[in-house]
This record gives sequence, structure tokens and C-alpha cells, in this order.
Amino acid sequence: MVDHRILFIDFNSYFASVEQQMRPELRGRPVAVVPVITDSTCAIAASYEAKAFGVKTGTRIGDAKKMCPGLVCVLAQHDAYVHFHGKLKKEIDRHIPILRVESIDEMSCELYGRFHEESAAVELAQAIKAGIAENVGVCLTSSIGISTNRFLAKVASDMVKPNGITVLHPSQMPDRLNGLKLRDLPGIGRNMETRLYAKGITTIWQLWHCAPKQAGGLWGSVEGERFWHALHGREVERAETVRRMITHSHVLGPVDRPLARAENVGRRLLLKAASRMRKLNMKATHLDISVRVERGERLEGSVRFSPVCDSFALLKIFGELWAKVVRDRPAHLKKVSLALHGLVPVEAAEQLSLFPAENGVDARSPQQRELRERLSQVLDNVTQRFGRDALTLGLTESDGSSFTGTKIAFNRIPETSDFEQWQEKEARREATGPL
Repeated sequence: MVDHRILFIDFNSYFASVEQQMRPELRGRPVAVVPVITDSTCAIAASYEAKAFGVKTGTRIGDAKKMCPGLVCVLAQHDAYVHFHGKLKKEIDRHIPILRVESIDEMSCELYGRFHEESAAVELAQAIKAGIAENVGVCLTSSIGISTNRFLAKVASDMVKPNGITVLHPSQMPDRLNGLKLRDLPGIGRNMETRLYAKGITTIWQLWHCAPKQAGGLWGSVEGERFWHALHGREVERAETVRRMITHSHVLGPVDRPLARAENVGRRLLLKAASRMRKLNMKATHLDISVRVERGERLEGSVRFSPVCDSFALLKIFGELWAKVVRDRPAHLKKVSLALHGLVPVEAAEQLSLFPAENGVDARSPQQRELRERLSQVLDNVTQRFGRDALTLGLTESDGSSFTGTKIAFNRIPETSDFEQWQEKEARREATGPL
């Protein structure tokens, strides 16, 4: 008997499904979730009704409307997606403990006891689906994969969409995966697929029949052997990851595209990134800024500095780098992105002041540095309690900006407290009855 040890849940078209759950008039209609209401932006999510017309994540909205004339575009509500994520976790925990939150729309659970048996595992999957429909929302369907390890359970969850339950046995391999492409396997992207093709591996069947050492050679590292063992149904311990970078980006609405307003958005992004970094007890040694102008070209800049975490110093660094990035004075921008990286633990930062003071950061005395770090922590505490706009550093008041605060990357789920506006929304929603 095969022990089925992992149940993997993938929520179908998650952002769009949340929108349809909150707004019944959207149910059954093709929906695209967008960062800003303009035909020049791209869909960040699409409902299955929209996917039937070929609309998918990354499709330009102008093109999507031609493909799907009845398409409804809705502005992303990231606070709502985090709120429903919490409700989904709570419901799943009623049935079985969650092993790992993989992303905003994926979770894995470790099966135990009688749930190792296929019939019991399938019954559990059905109970989870029924519980979500009853207690969270009927629109929040999921595809569930069941197998001997996380890798194959995730593969199984992708095999029947939407709303499927798939059990994948290693004994069925590789024939059960004949309909899949190499790039359908987690961990094989476009570049890796090209590399495998160049080495004569063009099918999952060929990859399956490699020897472990041969797989290591294909990858050029031990990761190839780890992948081989995962593909064969064995659980492979993941190496503990160390955060190397904190990134934020924002697609600018028309009102924020003038240069001065775009800079203001960039400063807000930096303050958010700095706050996240301090929560991790880290300091940064690099800042990257990237902007995309309306005609499509990208302008970029990078600077390095001694380890720093206070918002005052980082805003100064940002201002100097921003001036260099936009020195040609483009009239309008479309997107602002930034990254704090070269992260080091606070306790190690004093020994890692390796670089010259390119931005005057090192010119501050230790007392000044400590004071600004303490003030930055006070800023975090105030905004955590009273809202992100309760206290700001040199930022103008809100005046119709399209900047809407915290966003979700699929591999990072913000804390509910990041969304200070959600509490008021939820209170009003509860006062008027269920969704």
C-alpha cells in the first residue's frame, strides 16, 4: 500500500474568485483583475470565464478586451485577498493542520494516520472543499493534489483545473505525466527547459529515466539530484533559505505618472520596504531603482553603502539615486520598482561596513545612527497602530493618488495589519450582513 503523505491545495484563479465572491454580479462573467484601470496595463489575474477566451495573467488589457468583448476589469483589492487567505487557513485548520503556506493561493498539509489511505485522503479533500464553500465562499474553488511528497502533490493539483481532486502514485510514473511538458513541472522554467532541450532531454519520460548523477549534471549542481528524487516521489528536505532582497513595485495610474508624483510613490515604496526589513532585524547594503517610461524603455540605477536600516538615511540615498536614474527628465513614468538587498543581520552589520560612504551614510556618528534607528522604529509602531499615513517622512498628503498601499507577491503574504483600511471596510461589511 502506498502512503499518501501530502495534500496540496491550489485555489483556482484566486484573486478573481475573491472578487466574484464579494460581488455576486461578477459571478459567471469574465473578470480580469488589474493594478490600474487603463487599457495599457496587464491582467494580474483572470477568472475561468475570461481564461476561456484566452485571457490570462500578463495579457494586455487592450488586447484582452478584443479577445473577450464582455470582459469586466476590476481594480485589485489586496487587503481583501489577504483577509480571505486568513479565512481559508482557518477553515482548512478545522480539517487538518497546515504544514506550509506556500503562497497566497497555495497550501500544503501533512496527512497522518488513516489519511495515508487513498480513500480517506480523498474524503478529506472533499470535506475541505465543502467546508470552504459553506464557511468561506462558494466561489473559492480549489484543485487538490494528493501524493507521497510535496512535489508530486503540487504536480497533481495542476492536473485537473478547476475544482479537481487528483491522486498521483509514484507507481504510475512516468506514464501518468505523459500529457505534461517539462515546463509544467515545478522548478523548470523557460531557461531550464531550454537547457534540458540542448542536452537532449525533451520529455518527462526521458528526465524520469535519467540516473540521479546524470540529473545533477543536467542542472550543473546538486539541485538536479534533489529534483530527480522529488520526481520519483521521495521527500527532499529543502535547504533553509536566507532572505537576500526586499522588493516593491507599483504600476502608476495616470494621475501619478508625472515625474514628481512618481517620485512620491517611490518614496512610499521605500518606506514600506524599510519597515519590512526592520521587522526581519536586517540592514541593507544596496538599493536598486527601476522605472519604466510611457514609451516602454526602462531606466535603472543601483548604489551600495554601509549597512543601514533607518528610513531617514534610506530616503536620502533614494533621493540621490532617483535623481541619477531620471536625469534625462522623462515626462511621464508607467511603473516604479525598487529593491533593498545585500541584507545582513543587525548584529553583524557593524563588522560589515565594507564600502566607502558613497551617500554620506557613514558620516553620521554612532549616536546619530542609533537615534535615527530608534525614530524609525517609533515610526513603525505608530503606523502599525494608527495607519500608514498617520506619520510620514517628508511626504505630501493624499491627493487622489492611485497608490493603494500594500500589494501581494504570490510568494509573500502580507500581514493583515499591513492593510489598515481593511478593518473599517470589514466592520461596515459585517454591519450590512454577509457577502
